Amino acid sequence: MANLLARLGLAFIGLVILAPASQAIEIQRVVSPGGIEAWLVEDYAVPIVAVNFAFSGGTSQDPADRPGLANMLSGLLDEGAGDLDSKAFQAKLNDLSIGLSFDAGRDDFFGTLKTLEENKDEAFSMLALSLQKPRFDAEPIERIRAQIQVSINESKKDPESVASATIRATAYPGHPYAQPPEGTVESIAAISADDLKNYRERIFARDNLKVAVVGAIDAKSVGAMLDQVFGPLPAKAKLTDIPDTIPKGGTAEVDMPNPQTVITFGGPGPRRDAPDFMAAFVANHILGGGTFSSRLYEEVRERRGLAYSVGTMMLPFRHSAAISGNTATRADRVDETVGLIKSEMARMAKDGPTEEELAKAKSFLVGSYALRFDSSSKIARQLLAIQLDNLGIDYINKRNDMVDAVTLDEVKQASQKYFTDGTSLIVRVGPHDKS
Repeated sequence: MANLLARLGLAFIGLVILAPASQAIEIQRVVSPGGIEAWLVEDYAVPIVAVNFAFSGGTSQDPADRPGLANMLSGLLDEGAGDLDSKAFQAKLNDLSIGLSFDAGRDDFFGTLKTLEENKDEAFSMLALSLQKPRFDAEPIERIRAQIQVSINESKKDPESVASATIRATAYPGHPYAQPPEGTVESIAAISADDLKNYRERIFARDNLKVAVVGAIDAKSVGAMLDQVFGPLPAKAKLTDIPDTIPKGGTAEVDMPNPQTVITFGGPGPRRDAPDFMAAFVANHILGGGTFSSRLYEEVRERRGLAYSVGTMMLPFRHSAAISGNTATRADRVDETVGLIKSEMARMAKDGPTEEELAKAKSFLVGSYALRFDSSSKIARQLLAIQLDNLGIDYINKRNDMVDAVTLDEVKQASQKYFTDGTSLIVRVGPHDKS
């Protein structure tokens, strides 16, 4: 599947997206006879069909006394459905080379199907069964429960997992975002088959559904698939209202006998629909988003050798937004490392980037965008993400122009707005004794 973009040859009338290889991708908005919408890119270069979809909800919809419910459900939907028990269901997937997986994100519940074109009808039937008639038999429930509990216990020994849990709880006290997405040993022990059924019935619906399809399939077949797989689901989801919130500041230290101390830091960031999101995106790349070219990488690793890696990322959740960063260093150099990160954040907030830094960042962000579309699976993921962010079907065609249009003044303003409090929240996980 080398360079799928360069091999796409499409004729259906739709939105043309120009790729750097002077080839075109057409995104079609397909509406099924039953009124279900999907975005489709036809590609017959390889006989594969990829379907990515999501229901709004995710782990933030877990009941307060059942954190980990959505995550547990994601591990059970392919463990038997309809007349097929777990072994029979998995055997059929394997025999037909069907890739089927589910994942519970913070704000969305995801599903992915990948199949050979010749097996697509049976693959769609298997997907329909998993969503509409999952069995939740006792054996797979107990097996998946045990696997999750082992994973939870292992994560308690992992400093990065502990840091993530600590910063989440510190930033969002009392909010669903503070809940551990994988749950606790106790909450997983309490989850029943009825809990799994109730979550599925509340969340899996047609009004909170987004679908992307890429591969050797036409619009008519996609329409039929949409009605077959999603048509029988409820018309409306029963989502619990989640309040919008801003991440809180604070500090937390967790004593663990690690070889190094893990440092996680952050502060409020821009929502995805914020007018200055793209300027903040470029600013973040300059500060810490560029793996080997960012200011933090240059100062923390290259000049002082304090850490192997350091970086920042933007986290635009549905009900909040943050800028977060992380690194790890020797316990006796934690204060020095934290101080350097704070000073670089402050310098970026005060002065912004240089013209040269801005030009390099925009060149990289524009040039690397095509790498997100070099396979059918990647294209499907991007189309789904664009739908979930409500960016419009023409976003891919506009995105690089939006990056190019960002000015130095806009990046300076975004840096001042978001990096002034960029280290308002700091978590350290490592040896207490720094001597």
